[in-house]
Amino acid sequence: MIFEFDEDQRFWQTTVREAVAKECPPSLVRSVVDGGVDPAPVWAAYSRHGWTELTERGETVELAILLEELGRAVDPTPYLATMTQFVPFFPETAARGQAGTAVFEGVTATPDGDGWLLSGTARHILDGDRADWFAVATDAGVFAVPAARATAVATPVFDPLLHVAEVSFDGVRVTAAGRSGVGVAEVRPLAVTGIALSMVGACQRVLDLVLEHARTRQQFGVPIGSFQAVKHKAADMHVAIERARALAYYAALVIAGEGDNPAYAASMAKAAAGECQGLVFRHGFQLFGAMGYTWENDLQFALKRAKSGELLLGGAAEHRALIVEEHLCG
Repeated sequence: MIFEFDEDQRFWQTTVREAVAKECPPSLVRSVVDGGVDPAPVWAAYSRHGWTELTERGETVELAILLEELGRAVDPTPYLATMTQFVPFFPETAARGQAGTAVFEGVTATPDGDGWLLSGTARHILDGDRADWFAVATDAGVFAVPAARATAVATPVFDPLLHVAEVSFDGVRVTAAGRSGVGVAEVRPLAVTGIALSMVGACQRVLDLVLEHARTRQQFGVPIGSFQAVKHKAADMHVAIERARALAYYAALVIAGEGDNPAYAASMAKAAAGECQGLVFRHGFQLFGAMGYTWENDLQFALKRAKSGELLLGGAAEHRALIVEEHLCG
């Protein structure tokens, strides 16, 4: 298994980075938070670029590169949930430009004639309050449900750019025509890996800002980056990010078909990303001093995006437990 990008992937990374810098600059992110600007045009731009058509398993590494760059930009659109949680169940919807997300648990299906009735409430659904469609996982299969047939209530979260909601289904009738041929076990590793990649990107953004600050902020007449203690913390952040990045791309390769046990690889990626964000959050905050606490400093957006990822689809401790269980029982 090769762990370095080939020439095409490096070109794709450069292209995506330049496009994200144009479509989703820090000023746009700030305007969404402070001015209530609608990020829908950014989402439409992603569709025009063809980024919503990365649906083939063999394109998972290319999708991973895109997800890391969007995490680095603290993307305000529903791309992550749509492409890693809904579209894998219903790839035929990718070209419609609609947003979707998945409800992995909390809903039951009761037989009703030639169909089923879906009932239950799911919490902490990423983009649940602005999705056009839900992929609802039950014991009877995974069903596509239009958002208009569910009740979604936005949940306040500390990341001002993140949408999380409580979603309820009250006897929503579905039939076999709306059932996916893909199972949860095939999609959940991609969903977990997608969040890990977004966290890696956000952590890299924190390190980028820290290095810029350390080069320009002076103390005792010299840049603070010349102090050994600052260098050590920046180096620790870099090592943690590289470790998490390597495991996230390993998971992407496995999901793409170049290895076995994607669930195990995804748990390793999520555990590493969770450990990484903890260290990057502490060091990033400290190296920025009091400015790291201010609303005016953009550091907050990347810090909050990295931290919120730890709380979605299981934290580092939960995924480490899954890895141990796999070793003991696998």
